[in-house]
Amino acid sequence: MGQISFAGEDGVAFVTLDHGGKYNAMSRQMWRQLREVFTRIQAGAEWRCVLVRGQAGHFCAGGDISEYPAFRFDAESLRAFHEDDVWGGLGAMLACDVPIVAAIEGNCMGAGVEIASCCDIRVAARSAKFGAPIARLGFPMAPREAELVARVAGEATAREMLLEAAVLDAAEMKARGFLNAMLDESELMPQAQARAWRIAKLAPQAARLNKQTLRALAAPSQPAVEKLLPDAYTYADSLEHREGISAFLSKRVPQFD
Repeated sequence: MGQISFAGEDGVAFVTLDHGGKYNAMSRQMWRQLREVFTRIQAGAEWRCVLVRGQAGHFCAGGDISEYPAFRFDAESLRAFHEDDVWGGLGAMLACDVPIVAAIEGNCMGAGVEIASCCDIRVAARSAKFGAPIARLGFPMAPREAELVARVAGEATAREMLLEAAVLDAAEMKARGFLNAMLDESELMPQAQARAWRIAKLAPQAARLNKQTLRALAAPSQPAVEKLLPDAYTYADSLEHREGISAFLSKRVPQFD
């Protein structure tokens, strides 16, 4: 099932994505835990910075596809997954007034890119890989999630990831402005922690106010997203959707006729 672990030290909240054997792929339970953790952080006056990281050399490889047959092929349950579970977690991160640093290594795919897009400062190891190759799975990115990635990573990057299933390296993501720094693997965690401690020593109220201002300035055009939602999940029972997920779970190449 995986879990989101939470620990704190001297005003820094350490949030760890942990799903052993699956490169920290996000399960439904983990999305719900992500929401709970960031709701708790937002409510706690003692927190001055958050450091988000993955366990065992990876950030997050996407969603836990082994769970998908249980709910993805029905439009209403698919809608509940994206609008309640996934956006519940991402929305809690976006609403958090505490500065968030992401330490990214290994796989940062799909859900990993979305989670990283909710962070204020992103540092990555040189070997990190970024993408959202869900076109290979036969389904699109949900509207709110696509808006988030396009706004933060850039429209050109979002189009490349979603339409071409492109996987980009850390150097390219740094050049495109998604990353604040690219580091050797041995330096990633020490440097990410140093940034978190540095932020934690600054004025906490000013940081929260700055985040509120920046969030207001970056607010998306919600009417545009809302127009997409009524039909956003009607593909749930499509043959293409079923084939993509079935092929992945069967470890074969999908056949999209």
